[in-house]
Amino acid sequence: PDNKEKIKLPETETGSKLADERTSDLSDVVSEAMPSLVSITTEGERDIDTWFGSQTRMVQNQGSGVIIDRDEKSLFIITNNHVVEGAKNLNVTFDNGSTVNGTVRGTAEYTDLALVEVKLSVLDKKTSESIKVAKLGNSDAIKVGQMVLAIGNALGYGQSLTVGYVSAKDRVVTVNDITMKLLQTDAAINPGNSGGALLNLDGEVIGINSVKFSSNA
Repeated sequence: PDNKEKIKLPETETGSKLADERTSDLSDVVSEAMPSLVSITTEGERDIDTWFGSQTRMVQNQGSGVIIDRDEKSLFIITNNHVVEGAKNLNVTFDNGSTVNGTVRGTAEYTDLALVEVKLSVLDKKTSESIKVAKLGNSDAIKVGQMVLAIGNALGYGQSLTVGYVSAKDRVVTVNDITMKLLQTDAAINPGNSGGALLNLDGEVIGINSVKFSSNA
């Protein structure tokens, strides 16, 4: 006879918000977030070393942004500082394809963030009614292993989605003598994603993506 002691394993709950069927279809989260996201294109002067010495040339830069506030006169968009740095001209493209001029209102190089303003007076009625202010979440509440979505103007082709998980919190990264604590994710962050949104599964913004730090974080 088998005298081995039979051990009854405790029952475990496998159902959770992150493990339900919603994780296989995130289209509702994406469609809700898209009206609060923009693409940003800038033109500026840059000194480039050539065989004939240093020359100043006009260069174009592309990135993303998130609408974080709106008042009676303006929209306010957050993006990365390195997206708008040195910009002479700045264009903002909304989810419906409408493009208008924007103005840099503030920058913070040490956090790689910048604030862009768009006057409501330059928007057509359809665009003004379709855009949304992003829902802001609590990045402190996110846990390692939770699923996140990164949306941005990847490679300048327009808004696209990548999905991954939070790999680490408070990751210390130093770039150009600037040290920051960042969220690390394995969601693909490509050139043009800079300034785009990192979302939780409730569609709340918990971070701003930065290609500047992605190769180090």
